[in-house]
Amino acid sequence: MKFILKIFKYELNNIVRSRWIIFYAIFFLAVSYALFSFTGDGSKAILSLMDITIIIIPLISVIFGTIYLYNSREFMEMMLCQPIDRRSLFFGVYLGTGVPLAGAFAFGTILPFIFFGSFNQLGLLLLLIVIGIILTFIFLSISFLISVRNDDKVKGLGFSILVWLFLAIIYDGIVLFVTYFFQDYPLEKPMLVLSLLNPVDLGRIMFLLKFDISALMGYTGAVFQKFFGTDFGIGISSLCLVLWIFIPLFLSLNCFKRKNF
Repeated sequence: MKFILKIFKYELNNIVRSRWIIFYAIFFLAVSYALFSFTGDGSKAILSLMDITIIIIPLISVIFGTIYLYNSREFMEMMLCQPIDRRSLFFGVYLGTGVPLAGAFAFGTILPFIFFGSFNQLGLLLLLIVIGIILTFIFLSISFLISVRNDDKVKGLGFSILVWLFLAIIYDGIVLFVTYFFQDYPLEKPMLVLSLLNPVDLGRIMFLLKFDISALMGYTGAVFQKFFGTDFGIGISSLCLVLWIFIPLFLSLNCFKRKNF
């Protein structure tokens, strides 16, 4: 644990000084400020910000994590020459990468709402921030798994973008395809399963249902409200999001332990 904290502090100081993290925070700061200024309504601004968050956070997290891990190969080789176990090194780098990303998003998102004094929708804003932080660590775990399993930086970056493209865009097309061609069959349970298998869709659905606009989603919204609106549904969805973090993370850790640098 002591080595994890030391590596975490080193990585945290290194990444916080990075221009990419500064630009990342400024991006969400500018977007949040612009949305609130144009709409003049906190709830509308949060809803619009959700659409941006669901796409941008997974993309930035998976690309930044992939590039950063490849660029940290020499540092890892040097650290492995020291009396530090690989597990401590791995988790130190992971936390040192994820915490600044999550912090930059949270800071850039919440600051304009504090500036404008819009606290009526504080619960929805905090939910959006929590979903954004969870998606950050999910796609960071995926990026680490891809980077550890592929020595080629170009190939690893290509796989990372492909994973984001599939989960954020293509997956919804597949769901629509299934819904259209099997519309004569009961699809309630398959639709719920398909939603649980995609962290992006799961985060979007959990937010929209809390936003109380599930009626706009028609029959599908009623099915989702019936499941995700219960304590059992919230527990299952939360468990799925946690598994999306830890399964890729521990798979990448096992690969990291066996990897020859």
